[in-house]
Amino acid sequence: MHLYLHIPFCKQACHYCDFHFSTSMRLKPALVEAICTEIRLQKEYLPTSVLETVYLGGGTPSILTENEVAQLFETINNQFVIAPNVEITLEANPDDLSREKLTMLRRYVNRLSIGIQTFDEKTLRWMNRAHSATEAENCVGLAREAGFENLSVDLIYGIPNRHESCWQQDLEKMLALNIPHLSAYALTIEPDTAFGRWQQKGKLPPADEALAADQFEELTQALILAGYEHYEISNFARADQKGAVQYARHNTAYWQRKPYLGVGPSAHSYNGFSRQYNIANNARYIAVIQQGRVPAEREELTIADQVNDYLLTGLRTQWGCSLTELNKLLAMDFTCQQADELSAMYASGWLIREGDWLRLTQAGKLFADRVAATLFVE
Repeated sequence: MHLYLHIPFCKQACHYCDFHFSTSMRLKPALVEAICTEIRLQKEYLPTSVLETVYLGGGTPSILTENEVAQLFETINNQFVIAPNVEITLEANPDDLSREKLTMLRRYVNRLSIGIQTFDEKTLRWMNRAHSATEAENCVGLAREAGFENLSVDLIYGIPNRHESCWQQDLEKMLALNIPHLSAYALTIEPDTAFGRWQQKGKLPPADEALAADQFEELTQALILAGYEHYEISNFARADQKGAVQYARHNTAYWQRKPYLGVGPSAHSYNGFSRQYNIANNARYIAVIQQGRVPAEREELTIADQVNDYLLTGLRTQWGCSLTELNKLLAMDFTCQQADELSAMYASGWLIREGDWLRLTQAGKLFADRVAATLFVE
C-alpha cells in the first residue's frame, strides 16, 4: 500500500503557504520519535503490510539530519515489507541539496520532488523562498550526480505583477533541464498567509484567473509538444530511457482511491471506507502519541462520499472515472441517475464519454472541480 510522512518544519514561511509547519526546530527530535511511534501504532491500518510507495512531505523533509532520516527508515523497514520496485519520494528545497546531503538521501530515497517554484530571483524573494535562482538551477545537476534520475520539480504560475516573460523563462529553463516530471500549480491566496493578509489590507490584488488560465494553456501546450503526458490537471510526466512514463506513483494512488496511511501532525489516512485526520499541532501531537494514542478524528464515508471523492479526484486524471466503478459503488446505473447532469456536461464541451470512461476535455480541465460538483450524488 502507500505511506505518507508529514515533516512539519521549514527554515522560513513562504508567503503563500498554508500547510501545517513550524519554523522552530526545538521539537524536531521529539517529533521524529513520535512519528516513529505512530508508525508502530498504526501498522495494522493498511490492508496489507507491503508498501508500494513512501512519501515524505511537509514542510521541508530535506531539513532532516542523517540520523533522523535513518531513524524513520529503520522504523518503516521494521514494521512493513518494502516492495522490490518501491517508489520512495522526498520533498526537498534547493538550498538543502548540497552534494553531501544528496549522497546521504540517495541511500534511502529513489525519487526527489524539488520545490523550485520559479527560476526568477525577484519572484523568489517576493514569495519569501529560502533558495536563490542559482540554487534552483544547480540543484538538478547535483541531484543527478548523486544518482537521482527520477526527479520532479514544482512551479507556480498565475503570479501577479510580473512580466509575462518570467513564466516563459520558467518553462524554458525547466525544459532545458530535461526533468522527467513537473507539478505546476496556480498561485492561490489563502487567508491565513502573508499574501492573504496583504490582500486584506489592499496591498495585493486578487488572483488573476484569466492570467492563470492563459499560462495554464501555455504550460500544457509547451509540455505536450516536448513529449510529456498531461496525466493529471497539475502534473506532467515523460518516459524514461526504458520507455516507462515516470508518473508520481504515490500521488496517483490518491487519485485512484487506493488506501494510504498518513503519519505525523495534520496527516490524513484513507482505507476505502473512512478517513482519519491527525491533529495539526506539533506539541499536542507529541503529547498524545507519548500516551500511546493516535490524535486523529475519524470520518466514516457514506456511499455518496465515496462516489463524490472518486469523481473529484478521478476526473482530474487522464484516465478519468470508470462507469463500472461508479455503478459498483452506487449499486445502480450512474448514467441513469445523473442523466440530466451528464447531458449538460457533454453539451458544455467539458466532458466526454469514451466507452466505460468519463473524461475531461482539454477545455474541461480548466473547470474540473465544477464538472465534478455538477455530477455529485446525494
